Amino acid sequence: MRSNRRTRCRFGMVILTLVLSTGVGAQAQSPTPTPSPTSSPAATRSLEKEFFKNILRDQKAIWTSPLHLRSEDARWLVPLGVGTAALIATDQSTGDEVAESDKPLNASRVVSYAGSIYGVSAIAGAFYIFGRAKHDNRARETGILGAEAIIDSAIVASSIKAITRRTRPTGGVSRSDFFDGGTSFPSGHSIEAWTLATIIANEYHDKPAVQIAAYGIASAVSVARFTGRNHYLSDVLIGSAMGYGIGQYVYHKRHRKMVDSGGSEEEESRGRSLWPAIAPQYNRRARDYGVALAWSF
Repeated sequence: MRSNRRTRCRFGMVILTLVLSTGVGAQAQSPTPTPSPTSSPAATRSLEKEFFKNILRDQKAIWTSPLHLRSEDARWLVPLGVGTAALIATDQSTGDEVAESDKPLNASRVVSYAGSIYGVSAIAGAFYIFGRAKHDNRARETGILGAEAIIDSAIVASSIKAITRRTRPTGGVSRSDFFDGGTSFPSGHSIEAWTLATIIANEYHDKPAVQIAAYGIASAVSVARFTGRNHYLSDVLIGSAMGYGIGQYVYHKRHRKMVDSGGSEEEESRGRSLWPAIAPQYNRRARDYGVALAWSF
């Protein structure tokens, strides 16, 4: 019986390699997008019209990504694979140690809500509705790409869970075993949280506070899934890595640069500053002298 479990675990390692290259490798093969030259409503609406077609295209790219791996991808694939293998080997012991304390359960349960399919969908929906109401193309695109990436992640996570069938930490004697009817691997909350966080952080690349908040919340959700006894460390690591990879792929594949009469998106970003522009003011007739301060937000 023990040897059978070892055999299944080795087979699980093969599946893991595929999972790694599938989830994160999608980013490696994503080409540099060709941005639209304007931010016209028609250009923005095309993301909505192509929404479901884009999801199908994403799925094709994600599941065929192992075929497009290159030798340089070993720089991130090997360390991640080795680290995950080490975590899988110690998952049962670390999970049992966390189970000794009941204190973090309630807090972990609350934090986990942010990474649930309802939580991330509500956030993406809020960005989209706000963007439409305020004619904010960046918020609108964040909502559209966020929803697209969330659906991509949900499909990938559900499929891999069905393949690996890993038992959750509360699974009794067979806990942490693969191919035993469970749904532990990978962490669905982690992949969803990191997917949306990556979209938001890329869209608001000029706002460090937003990036820190997005990745901070995603990290908190991932930790909460472990401390709440819902997943093992390896489940959380792979879920987070896959979410980050899918988010990067969707953003770089679908993002449109917003260009208007004020200049490009990058130019507008560089124009924002916490420091004021100082300009002397002089009116010869009125004999007025002064200094004008102007901020650009």
